[in-house]
Amino acid sequence: MTHSLSPRELTLRGLILGALITVVFTASNVYLGLRIGLTFASSIPAAVISMAVLRALGNGTILENNMVQSQASAAGTLSCVFATFPGLIMTGLWSNFPFWQTAGISLAGGIAGVLFTIPLRRALVTESALPYPEGVAAAEILRAGADKENSKSLTALISGSVVAALFTFASNGLRLLADSVSVTVSAGAAVFQATGGLSLALIGAGYLVGLAGGLAMLLGCILAWGFGVPWLTAHVPNTDHLTVSAFAQSMWLHKVRFIGAGAIAMASVWTLIELMGPVARGLRTMLRASRDPLTTESDRDLSPRALIALLVVTVLLLGVFFAAFLWPVAHGIWPAVTAAVLFCIVFGFIMAAACGYMAGIVGSSSSPISGIVIIAAVLSALMILGLEALGLMPAEMMVNNQTLATGFTILLLSAITAIAAISNDNLQDLKTGQLVGASPWKQQVALIAGCVVGAAVIPPVLNILYQAYGFAGAMPRPGMDPSHALSAPQPALISLIAKGIFTGSLDWSMLSLGIGLGAALIVVDLLLRRRKLSLPPLGVAVGIYLPPSVSVTLAVGAIMGWVLKRHLNTKKATIPTTTAASEHDASIGTMLASGFIVGESLTGVALAILSGALGKDDALSLASWLPAPVTSLLGFIIFCLICVWFCRSVLKTDQTT
Repeated sequence: MTHSLSPRELTLRGLILGALITVVFTASNVYLGLRIGLTFASSIPAAVISMAVLRALGNGTILENNMVQSQASAAGTLSCVFATFPGLIMTGLWSNFPFWQTAGISLAGGIAGVLFTIPLRRALVTESALPYPEGVAAAEILRAGADKENSKSLTALISGSVVAALFTFASNGLRLLADSVSVTVSAGAAVFQATGGLSLALIGAGYLVGLAGGLAMLLGCILAWGFGVPWLTAHVPNTDHLTVSAFAQSMWLHKVRFIGAGAIAMASVWTLIELMGPVARGLRTMLRASRDPLTTESDRDLSPRALIALLVVTVLLLGVFFAAFLWPVAHGIWPAVTAAVLFCIVFGFIMAAACGYMAGIVGSSSSPISGIVIIAAVLSALMILGLEALGLMPAEMMVNNQTLATGFTILLLSAITAIAAISNDNLQDLKTGQLVGASPWKQQVALIAGCVVGAAVIPPVLNILYQAYGFAGAMPRPGMDPSHALSAPQPALISLIAKGIFTGSLDWSMLSLGIGLGAALIVVDLLLRRRKLSLPPLGVAVGIYLPPSVSVTLAVGAIMGWVLKRHLNTKKATIPTTTAASEHDASIGTMLASGFIVGESLTGVALAILSGALGKDDALSLASWLPAPVTSLLGFIIFCLICVWFCRSVLKTDQTT
């Protein structure tokens, strides 16, 4: 697509609108990540909101809309640092999230992520056949908006948001509805447990992930809870005399989950091996294009001078904030700081490539951020031990305070997480830009603007959520109900891994078993590819790693999406005149699913603000009005009815268009 008249693209009003959307989506993703360990891709809802607002303001263009969604998407993705920063609270090094240090590390990682997407854009987008499902979907929505036909899509997004907000308020706010259902069965000493989360956000996420990813996660859940947990509960003594359900949870948390972590690490390493060739070709192409005067606007990246400036800014930010963390408590810190900065740059680029490749296959939501952080945790801790062996590490970090070494590792991982997450999501945005004819260098400027705003939003949101709910094992005030604490699964695991390496207490057996399982899953996937089938090893590994309430509900959403899309495709094949309508109906499902995610997440943030202001995490609770079995049954029934409404909304549109 060409734009000979140079329509407006990177505008001041677009940057302001993108910043406002950024605040909302960043807060939503931080909350969702701390609650269930997942975030949502914000490109699609950001695109819809942008189209509605710019249409009201007048003279909006598809390229201006694309810049807004790119900016908002970048900031929403930067929120993935939720996976690491809370670990500094859990280890006792921080009592809150200091603004400048949290924002500075997040921004440095974000800028590096944008920097790395430039050669990766050529390797994984321009010269690649990767599908980028979310990027393509966003482009289709932008095109629909340019044709002024997005009113039904916007209505679907709002409807889904309102329904999810009301359900979340009733369950997490009033607590009149349960947020999960669980069944525990014993067979001798073995314990089997089936759990499903009553979360509309997970239904929406599953719908967007697709059938392959959803079923892979379900298989992982079955391996964990149908084989791993029962075997361990049958052979490991219950020395703490826990209840049957609590004992099963303990085995999964302290044993089986590490198998999932090892499998994630192995799947990520395999991704890196597959990417070596494309990345090398992308670097060569980028250098040739920068010297070619005939390079068109639609293929022009930021100049080499700008790239060097970005790299300098990244190095300076990382160095300053790493030093600020160590300076008050250690001496002779510069070798450690220098090694940490180099690790972030070199390893960050490799991890960005891995995440970007997986995002191109299965979408941003299923990309291996968790596995990347686990690999980085092990390697960075081993790097620190290596520096200690060479006499280059401050003695205070290892001899007198291994907790400080753990905290420094977590801080380093925060930068790595931001780099990988931004590269992962930005490649989706750059794919959207390629399809609508955007200028890559302008899109890269918008991405950096999104990182600036997102970095500023993350620290206060983390502080609000911590003060309102607390994290599992780390409560800000005495007397708070630990059952309502945010689970923060990734920070807890990362802290445990890093501390275990420094103290020599890490159980390598489970990680090793997971690595072996990951290798077996890779072999199975390669064999299935010959039959044009797929079983993403990363999806199975994540299914083992995440709580069953997440994996099962995601799988339900994925199956719902497959059934609905199959129906629409069948309709399209049998009645050719409904082709456009069927495609539109599929976008209605995408909008409703996105609405579920946005509505639940924003309600969670609002409840967190209210709880923080009142100093109580159950300020609105009416749970005493109904017995627990009633809230569970009522929550399950209403949840099922909403899922039926979701399906009927898509199919009803199909029947009336």
